[in-house]
Amino acid sequence: MRTCVAATSSWTDPDGFRSPAGEVHAWHPGTNQTLCGLSLHRSQLRRFSHIEWPDVQPATGRDADRVAEVCRRCAAAMGERRDSKPWTRTNPRP
Repeated sequence: MRTCVAATSSWTDPDGFRSPAGEVHAWHPGTNQTLCGLSLHRSQLRRFSHIEWPDVQPATGRDADRVAEVCRRCAAAMGERRDSKPWTRTNPRP
């Protein structure tokens, strides 16, 4: 399933492309809530069905210019780990 973005505000670049700004949440098109459980209508979140979740990550995303914060609960629902280990096991135990 495709995961898009919902945000608290938006901005338009000089080329006329609408991008998210403020706090961003993960959202599946066709539903009325984010992955963390916020209602889009009650929270007054704007939908960005043309922008996918990886594109708003501050470290690597192309549409993250004005993103102030990424929802931790949505990030966790998308598989991001808070305590990712810098090492890997080379010989796992049986």
